[in-house]
Amino acid sequence: MTREKKRHPVVFVLIDGIGDMTIDISKYRSARGTPGTTLQAAHTPAMDAIARAGLNGLLDPVEPGMACGSDTAHMSIFGYPPTKHYRGRGSFEAMGAGLEMAPGDVAFKCNFAHLDRASNIVTTRRVDRNFHSWGTDLCPFIGSFALPSFPNVRVACKYATEHRCGIVFHGPNLSDQITGTDPLKDELPLLKSTPIDPTLPSAVYTSQVLNEASAVIIDRLSRHPLNVAREAEGLATANLVLFRGPGERINVPNFEATHGMKSFMIAPTCIIAGLGKSLDMDVIPVEGATGDYHTNLLNKANAALDCFRDRTYDFGFVHVKAVDDAGHDRDVHMKVSTQS
Repeated sequence: MTREKKRHPVVFVLIDGIGDMTIDISKYRSARGTPGTTLQAAHTPAMDAIARAGLNGLLDPVEPGMACGSDTAHMSIFGYPPTKHYRGRGSFEAMGAGLEMAPGDVAFKCNFAHLDRASNIVTTRRVDRNFHSWGTDLCPFIGSFALPSFPNVRVACKYATEHRCGIVFHGPNLSDQITGTDPLKDELPLLKSTPIDPTLPSAVYTSQVLNEASAVIIDRLSRHPLNVAREAEGLATANLVLFRGPGERINVPNFEATHGMKSFMIAPTCIIAGLGKSLDMDVIPVEGATGDYHTNLLNKANAALDCFRDRTYDFGFVHVKAVDDAGHDRDVHMKVSTQS
């Protein structure tokens, strides 16, 4: 479909994490029968009006029965089958945070965390959702030192959101066919990276790079003045970075070439913004849009309208993350509140 044939622009608003299990909603609103979802408990006149005036249905983002992540779900929604194109979420997180990636680079979606060094136990997989208020200076610090055994590999780190950062390995002979270091639950040992295919030399090499990077970062962060001071005050410290989702940049036709629409994206959440950048969508910065509980939704809506006013764009995507955060935090009250 060519741009000339389209008459109306499309705005796609995605509220991440809006699906849920049933709960007792009687404490949130008066309703016949108390079982319901947080969406039913929320006060949603605008969404109700849209639903009444439009079409409604259910969608399996990738395929029925598959519980997919944000990255694979959005790839599928945008028309890029993840079973064909997915290379790991690390590249999306890193690019969304503002890091550059060249072919052959490997990126990671990372958590700042806490490690009990005596036992090698990860006591806290995500150090603090308020990490942004005290810990972001640790990101350039991580990117400031070299790996003794791998002088040809450069490590770049940039803050993403909350307790997250993106990290990119730049260098020759790297591979994303490795495992990460995240044990996935608190109070479990820190993992060593291993090659998915031990016969692949580049994967063996990259897992060795990652394990050294992890060890060096632990040592340097543990001695960083910020962490030393916070430990003395009995506050949370970030002496560990968990490497997750290794991935190279996806190699696909961009959004406009695929769909014939000039597009923009408003998505402060780095993993979604990084997917947009991978597809050459224009990622629009919005003041007050934080990708968490504190985001300014009105500013995001106004920014989307501004993008359409000069008729440059045919398609706009607006991502809302706070609802999903509330689900991950198992905070029912916050989930109802962020949908109201």
